[in-house]
Amino acid sequence: MSVALSARPLSMARALRELDGDRLGGVVVFAGRVRPDRTESGPVVALDYEADPALALDRLRALEREARRRFGARRVVLWHRVGRVPVGGVAVIVGVATPHRAPAFAATQYLIDALKATVPIWKTDRGRSGRRRRPPPAPGPSRSAG
Repeated sequence: MSVALSARPLSMARALRELDGDRLGGVVVFAGRVRPDRTESGPVVALDYEADPALALDRLRALEREARRRFGARRVVLWHRVGRVPVGGVAVIVGVATPHRAPAFAATQYLIDALKATVPIWKTDRGRSGRRRRPPPAPGPSRSAG
């Protein structure tokens, strides 16, 4: 199991190492990157992420347990950035290793969707002018990037 909130850049290579193991033929890794979206105040140059660390880590651990139970995941990576992430930077990595490919894909899809919908992580747009804008909430409880 590997769940984390990190102020440092996330590494796809490290995620793949965490997911390595004998008899794990299905390995799927998703990386959510910051896009250069436009807002009414101009282009986004970064996103600032905030979290309630204790609640977020508890929820990430619960999601990891659920992926093991529902999909037979043997290894799981659930990492999310906190602090400022520039355009092009990786904000979230979700990875799953299972004996076969179909459950690995299904578990990864489940985990990123559930993370976005239930983990207390909030983002704020940072524009070129330095102005901040917290985006309006999406329909439902989605709070995270990806």
